[in-house]
Amino acid sequence: MAEMGKGVTAGKIASNMQKKLTRAQEKVLQKLGKADETKDEQFEQCVQNFNKQLTEGSKLQKDLRTYLASVKAMHEASKKLTECLQEVYEPEWPGRDDTNKIAENNDLLWVDFHQKLVDQALLTMDTYLGQFPDIKSRIAKRGRKLVDYDSARHHFESLQTAKKKDDTKIAKPVSLLEKAAPQWCQGKLQAHLVAQTNLLRNQAEEELVKAQKVFEEMNLDLQEELPSLWNSRVGFYVNTFQSIAGLEENFHKEMSKLNQNLNDVLMNLDKQYSSNAFPIKAQPRKKTKLFSKLRKKMSRYRDSAPAKANKSPSPPPDGTPITSPEIKTVNHELEPSSLETPGAGIPKSPSQPAETAPASAEPAGNEAPPASAEASGTEAAAGAEAPKPETDSGSAPSSLPAVVVETFPATVNGTEEGSAPSERADMPPGFLFKVQAMHDYVATDSDELPLKAGDVVLVIPFDNPDEQDEGWLMGVKEADWLQHKELDQSRGVFPENFTERVQ
Repeated sequence: MAEMGKGVTAGKIASNMQKKLTRAQEKVLQKLGKADETKDEQFEQCVQNFNKQLTEGSKLQKDLRTYLASVKAMHEASKKLTECLQEVYEPEWPGRDDTNKIAENNDLLWVDFHQKLVDQALLTMDTYLGQFPDIKSRIAKRGRKLVDYDSARHHFESLQTAKKKDDTKIAKPVSLLEKAAPQWCQGKLQAHLVAQTNLLRNQAEEELVKAQKVFEEMNLDLQEELPSLWNSRVGFYVNTFQSIAGLEENFHKEMSKLNQNLNDVLMNLDKQYSSNAFPIKAQPRKKTKLFSKLRKKMSRYRDSAPAKANKSPSPPPDGTPITSPEIKTVNHELEPSSLETPGAGIPKSPSQPAETAPASAEPAGNEAPPASAEASGTEAAAGAEAPKPETDSGSAPSSLPAVVVETFPATVNGTEEGSAPSERADMPPGFLFKVQAMHDYVATDSDELPLKAGDVVLVIPFDNPDEQDEGWLMGVKEADWLQHKELDQSRGVFPENFTERVQ
């Protein structure tokens, strides 16, 4: 017999092919219901438990590998974070050596934690799952041997039950041989056929006994091994998760100590640099330094020029009252005697007698306006004391209406310009409100006002509102104003977000 390879012959190949065909035929007969199948419900339950245990273990192994990958990624992220701290931690700051030591211990702690997880959890998990493939292959082999046993059993049973049918098949050729063969050889032919039938029956019985022995040996081993494997899962799960929990507890305990040490170092740094803990930046100014200097020079030139006397505008030749954009007519009433009686433009009180009206109106008409409201007062006086228009006959018409006007003072930075009550004698001209510096500010230009935390600043309007940048105010320190009472050398601009309004 020719050899097909090392340890493999044509006879073995033919034998394996014959077994496969026999098993396939037996399974078809079992599915069709023409052959019974040997079943073991207890063993089938053990197989179901085995498959469940394998699925759970494989999932746990996958999740554990994911957890280890996350620990590795967290280690890398923590390492980069500590490296960033080392980069920004300047050499002259106290505790730099401590931060370097903490970063080194942090890295070693992560490495140790990951390695222990691999040794005490992952490798144990791999060993636990390593026994499943062999058992799984033995279960599959046991299933094949069970098919072989059923096939041998059915073959032997078919020989036993078909004895009469086989005798009939044998008798027909004998009757034919009897016709062709002589009388003396008919007995020998009959004996040969009987011996052949017995030989087939004996071979079938031997194959049945052999198949049954192989199957029972494998079945017995698995029936002892599978329940033991199923029960071992509890102890394995307990040991695995206890190891993980213990390693995590020790890791976080040691990491907590390192974090506390780092916190102490940073607290010490914060105490020494508490004044500059968080610098606040002022909003950038849009004006250039050159323009700021030019503006200051122009302001000084304007202050040094001789002051011009404020003059009230004279009425036009035609005698019409002087009007301004801020004068608004609010009422028109026919007062025939308003142009004849002085002070008639002032409305009378309903409870006041008529004869007292000229006496009360005249002081009101002759009252001088305040100095700070000279412009608005002049306009109001011009409107109230305008000369009577003359006609061709030289007499005033009695049908002209009286005009009552209301003036609206202009506002600058939220404060009424020319409003005398808002200004105080101890405050600079145009005083708006007070602010207190909450942080130090170092001036970066000659027109800026340096601040120290706690300084009180008197805010005043800009000479030219168009020069005011968003987020910046003009003011003078209260201490400087009370001491010198001058603005040229003391006032300056400062960032509003460095201060808080107090009045």
